[in-house]
Amino acid sequence: YDILRCLVGSEMCIRDRDSIIYKLKSGKPNKFLNFLSGFAGLAIPDAFFRQRLQGLLAQAPKHPDYDYIRKRVDYYIKTNQPFHVSDTNRLTRERSWIYYTGRIGDYTRKMFHTAYFFDQHDVTRWFPKCFRWNFCPGDVYFTPDTPTVVKSRLLTGDNSNSVILKLDKLRHFMFVHDTIPFRQKKDMAIFRGKIRQSRVRTKFLEMFFHHPMFDCGVVGRNEGCPDEWMREKKTIREHLDYKFIMALEGNDVASNLKWVMSSNSLAVMTRPTCETWFMEGTLVAGYHYVEVKEDFSDLPEKLQYYIEHPEQAEDIIRHAHEYVRQFQDKERENLISLMVLDKYFRLSGQQ
Repeated sequence: YDILRCLVGSEMCIRDRDSIIYKLKSGKPNKFLNFLSGFAGLAIPDAFFRQRLQGLLAQAPKHPDYDYIRKRVDYYIKTNQPFHVSDTNRLTRERSWIYYTGRIGDYTRKMFHTAYFFDQHDVTRWFPKCFRWNFCPGDVYFTPDTPTVVKSRLLTGDNSNSVILKLDKLRHFMFVHDTIPFRQKKDMAIFRGKIRQSRVRTKFLEMFFHHPMFDCGVVGRNEGCPDEWMREKKTIREHLDYKFIMALEGNDVASNLKWVMSSNSLAVMTRPTCETWFMEGTLVAGYHYVEVKEDFSDLPEKLQYYIEHPEQAEDIIRHAHEYVRQFQDKERENLISLMVLDKYFRLSGQQ
């Protein structure tokens, strides 16, 4: 099980950029292998994890960076007020998410996407199956009425009811090992993605599809965009040939932002409106990424500036690498996840 986890790696680091396997999967982790490792993990009794939990949590204060860990935990679960999880089971289905209230042990793989099942099971299996929670996996673009575990939350208003857990890891938490220096890349920006009824992505394509500084295209199924916007997919390796990579929000966050910030290219985006486990709300414009106006009126000017000032671009890339590095300690990431859920169950009177 552990070997499979290492081979697949939710936080996958792409190093062999020319391998046949890399090209076959477009540089992205293999879902089949990931799910295979997940099913293999189900063979380990949950009791094995539950009996270790209290000892692990008791040792947490001795961790050398415990203050940092506590800060992360409190960032993901902002509320400190006791609350009650309803005794009434609930399951509401929408296009991109579901809302579930019930026992953690009763949440099954068939209720929603398999990736979300394994991601939550990696954490919930450490706790008694009778514990209850509110769980809303998927692309969430609203704030629940009661404390609820989500993948993403809004960055506006009081969002304390949105409790972030590290979900959809295979798609979101992937990093790259980029060997091409910024100065050797093309003086262009690239975008490949789906429209997903995104006002931001639609506006961007309307303005820059024919612009010489941009290589743009919509991939997948035509979702109502002009046919000329449709393009073949490009591998992550091919993205790394460009100085700038657009990280534009779709239903919620830009899923490519994590690996873009681990590359030697600049992440270019509007100010984020949602955040995930990656804590997009803590990113600093002009320090971790290149921020452009919502109407994209300053986009060509910003790109030209960093083309002419590569030393400043390299500073941003270095800061982005430092930011990404905090998510690459697997043991610490697992501990933070457990502490988030432990706090959730304690505040709800179950721990």
